[in-house]
Amino acid sequence: MKQILILKENVGVVKNSNDLYSKIKTLKLDYQNENFLVFYLNCKNKFIGFDIVSKGIIDSCIISPSVIFRNAIKKNAFRIITAHNHPSEDLTPSYEDIGINNKIKECGELLQIELLDSVIFNKKEFYSIKDRGDL
Repeated sequence: MKQILILKENVGVVKNSNDLYSKIKTLKLDYQNENFLVFYLNCKNKFIGFDIVSKGIIDSCIISPSVIFRNAIKKNAFRIITAHNHPSEDLTPSYEDIGINNKIKECGELLQIELLDSVIFNKKEFYSIKDRGDL
């Protein structure tokens, strides 16, 4: 999928989930529908790019691990962080969120590309699966 947005600023290093959320808040996203983003990092956790890999509808979007990891390999990523918004503003991970997160983590382990975190966000706040101990 063609990259839709380009970060023009130096995005730096991600030290924690707050750093990631600060970057997400700078993006112009359609919060009325789900957007699934993947941030690519090098071995020093420096951002090397991101993609919106899926734009969905009000309560779902289709995620393909093959697209995520094809892009990660092209960008020579060492780690990735996934993020998606919930238009309902409820940050509780759904059954589907947990399932795709586990699938992405397993695929990453096979390819030696670590899933560092998975974040659910809205305009005001975020939920980090890693911070909650579920990763």
